[in-house]
Amino acid sequence: MSNQNSIQDMNKTNELVRITNLTKKYKNKAALSNINLILEPGHIVGLLGPNGSGKTTLIKILAGALNDFDGAVTVNGKSVGPESKALVSYLPDSAYFSPWMCPLDMIALFKDFYSDFDEHKCLEMLRRLGLNEKQRIKTMSKGMIEKFQLCLVMSRNAMLYILDEPIGGVDPAARDFILDTILTNYNEDATIFLSTHLISDVERIFDTVIFLREGEIVLQGNIDNIRAEEGKSIDQLFREVFKC
Repeated sequence: MSNQNSIQDMNKTNELVRITNLTKKYKNKAALSNINLILEPGHIVGLLGPNGSGKTTLIKILAGALNDFDGAVTVNGKSVGPESKALVSYLPDSAYFSPWMCPLDMIALFKDFYSDFDEHKCLEMLRRLGLNEKQRIKTMSKGMIEKFQLCLVMSRNAMLYILDEPIGGVDPAARDFILDTILTNYNEDATIFLSTHLISDVERIFDTVIFLREGEIVLQGNIDNIRAEEGKSIDQLFREVFKC
């Protein structure tokens, strides 16, 4: 086998996500325009951009929640769909529970749906976050529901964790605890793909960032290299790039 072929094979094994010429339109407006992206395993990637930049659309496509698009998207070599969904643990930006449920009800559902779900890990995380597994969803605050959803998502042994605004409704005092929960409860051979507006609170956990504007990637790279080249934090750079 030639060296070139060996490098190609190595690159293939190091690819967790490959996005090629991805375009998504709503009527005549492009939410994503010709996106090309490769994500390797073992990284925590920040997806950053203002409202309307296409972040949630990109996330939903990766999670398999949107399948009407042009281009190609694969997770571990599998086109997005039923097979890729088994590899992805997805935290949407809104709650999806029925109000009458309690955490134990959802834990039972996750056990049935996902073979990689760890019930004991989820219950331990719930208790560390001060949540009651028997409390009805309808009596929980927004922050409590977000904490519970995070427990469910991080209790899977997935290859790709997709987190859409995981701390948006959590009070500032709890954010560091939530971020530490994310860091200590994911498979280190997997990748976390995290969207947030709270950049100053979250950038400490990223090793890679992607800036998205009007459906196009305008910056992408290793966070330490970007900080060194720009001489500023990611939050400061974001404010400069996306200032009104």
